[in-house]
Amino acid sequence: MAKKKTSLAQKINVLRASVMGANDGILSVAGIVLGVAGASTSNWAILISGLAGMLAGTVSMTMGEYVSVNTQKDSQRQAIDFVKRGLANDYDGEFNFVKNKYLKTGMAPELAEKATSEMMQEDALTTVVREKYSFDRKDFTSPYAAAIASMISFPTGSILPLVTIFVAPAQYRVLGTYLAIILALSITGYVAAVLGNANRTKSLIRNVISGLVTMTVTYLVGRLVGLVF
Repeated sequence: MAKKKTSLAQKINVLRASVMGANDGILSVAGIVLGVAGASTSNWAILISGLAGMLAGTVSMTMGEYVSVNTQKDSQRQAIDFVKRGLANDYDGEFNFVKNKYLKTGMAPELAEKATSEMMQEDALTTVVREKYSFDRKDFTSPYAAAIASMISFPTGSILPLVTIFVAPAQYRVLGTYLAIILALSITGYVAAVLGNANRTKSLIRNVISGLVTMTVTYLVGRLVGLVF
């Protein structure tokens, strides 16, 4: 049997999971190691906490992505079943729904009638699902691919803050980690904007600012704990 070709939408979904996984890995572990660095000067404590955060985050992101995509697929399957019942019980109603949607775009009545008729004859189920729910019933994202993408990308993103804060000289490790994370978040923010067809500059700035806030809060909390205890 011929191997089913992965669609562009499926590839983009996997890329999205990879980018968001890396972004979460950067932020989560950066927050943890900076918080510990604020409270303690022990490299061992920083390393252990960072590795624990990396492991926990990897499992959490992997399972979360798997459950999320499966939930989406379940909803899409329910929508397909609903359309199947609609076509069986009220074909004309589904036909008119599609035709009226085309009419609302300004299409001429004769052309809307002809286009709807041709598409419904070719594949009524796909046509109604696409026009009513805006997805292709033959194009499901694989929960396994999304989960594996997160499983790889989260620890990959986590490595940067963990290595930076651990190997940098003690007097520069916080500053060095900040600079490394700003660079990494700039990259992930830009790539996420490209995948989502959003404003690149706004996405980059928003990602960096949210990261700076996260890191600063955790570092200050760590400093406070270190002063108290």
